Amino acid sequence: MLFPTIDFGLFFAFSFILVWGLNPYNTVKKYVLLALSLAFYASWNWRFLFLLLASGAISYVVGLYVDASAQRPFRRLALGAGVALDLAILAYFKYLDFFIAQALNLAHMLGFDLPLGFVNVTLPVAISFLTFHAISYVVDVYRGRIPASRSPLDILLYVSFFPHLVAGPIVRAHEFLPQLASPRRAGDFSFGENMLLILGGLFKKMVIANYLAVRFVDPVFTDPSQFSRFDLIMAVYAYAIQIYADFSAYTDIAIGVAALLGYRFPQNFNQPYRALGIGDFWRRWHMTLSNWLRDYLYIPLGGNRHGAWATARNLMLTMTLGGLWHGANWTFLIWGAMHGAALVVDHAWRRSAAFARWGGGPIVRVVDWALTFNFVCLAWLFFRAPSLDAVGQFLSGVWTDNGAASTMPAVVLPLIACGALTQIAPPQTRAAMGVVLDNRGALAQAAFGFVLLYAIVVLAPSASAPFIYFQF
Repeated sequence: MLFPTIDFGLFFAFSFILVWGLNPYNTVKKYVLLALSLAFYASWNWRFLFLLLASGAISYVVGLYVDASAQRPFRRLALGAGVALDLAILAYFKYLDFFIAQALNLAHMLGFDLPLGFVNVTLPVAISFLTFHAISYVVDVYRGRIPASRSPLDILLYVSFFPHLVAGPIVRAHEFLPQLASPRRAGDFSFGENMLLILGGLFKKMVIANYLAVRFVDPVFTDPSQFSRFDLIMAVYAYAIQIYADFSAYTDIAIGVAALLGYRFPQNFNQPYRALGIGDFWRRWHMTLSNWLRDYLYIPLGGNRHGAWATARNLMLTMTLGGLWHGANWTFLIWGAMHGAALVVDHAWRRSAAFARWGGGPIVRVVDWALTFNFVCLAWLFFRAPSLDAVGQFLSGVWTDNGAASTMPAVVLPLIACGALTQIAPPQTRAAMGVVLDNRGALAQAAFGFVLLYAIVVLAPSASAPFIYFQF
């Protein structure tokens, strides 16, 4: 059940009416939300419901144990076992075949055979995001940041809540669980602003991302040898806009849907292509993942507390593992390592005497932005390409140029410009428009929303591409 579909529209409309109708009966409402979330997940593959329930059960039991007195024996061991079990489930479904392939390749190079076969398991939808939520809960309980929930219902609803379940944003337990304690107040949420957030997400996904993917990016990356140097270069920039429009669209819709049900999610994107430096980029791009990696990997590794070399090592490890989280492929590892190396350079530059002297100047800022944006786009090539061989073929085409005429559709440049506008539009614009809509009443809101939705459907291409982050 995908967000930009009639099926989900009907599902959400039913959920919205039911949830607010049950709002005075908070416990009943939570059971209904859990049932709706499980039904949403089961629409992909009902068999993986057991995996979802198992993850919630592990989190609940481990949370209760590690929340006890610090004197309780084996408390740290219980935490380690819970985290290891979550990671083992993730590794089995997502990485086992990758590691088997690397072991077989290494054995072949050394001249012997290993009695290993591929598992070929189906990758469960949302397995990575599910793991991140489960780990963050038990670790935060262990650290004393939140008390363990005594309600298995609340924990199951936290890990399975359907707006964030498939592709984020990553919602931390201390941000979500307190919201389950009492009925929600409709007046705390702007209907107009969140309707605009959802419709804006639908436009970014159905029009910008889908057109760029179907009409240009996918064909170029499928067979780079058939396209000119200009088309290859433009495809990389087009993909930069596509992945932003695609992923930010999903989280915009998720945040808006959750808000209309009465729950707040954290912001996940903040105009990332305006970033000045790679560090700034990661404070703007997939912010909930960046914060998760910082709090649960980078800081436990030592952060920046033990000198420049240790900081560089921790940045490289964090980003390389962050790349691996995206998928079991060398391209993702290299993509993560590229960002790790760039963060090391960025970290050193911003602490240098040269930056203190010239870093605030307009020319340096323009150069800083240009280098950051173009590096991010170059790294997207590794993220998008299906293999290292495909990356080599792509770069060879850019280097040599086959002399072919450009076949880039005319719609690509306007769509890139449209995506660029989202990076410079004042952030408060949607909130101001939401206030205007809220003051016009329900009938005006419904009419305005219907007109915008109809326009999006008319503008959208007949073919569509799945959300990019569904694969993670």
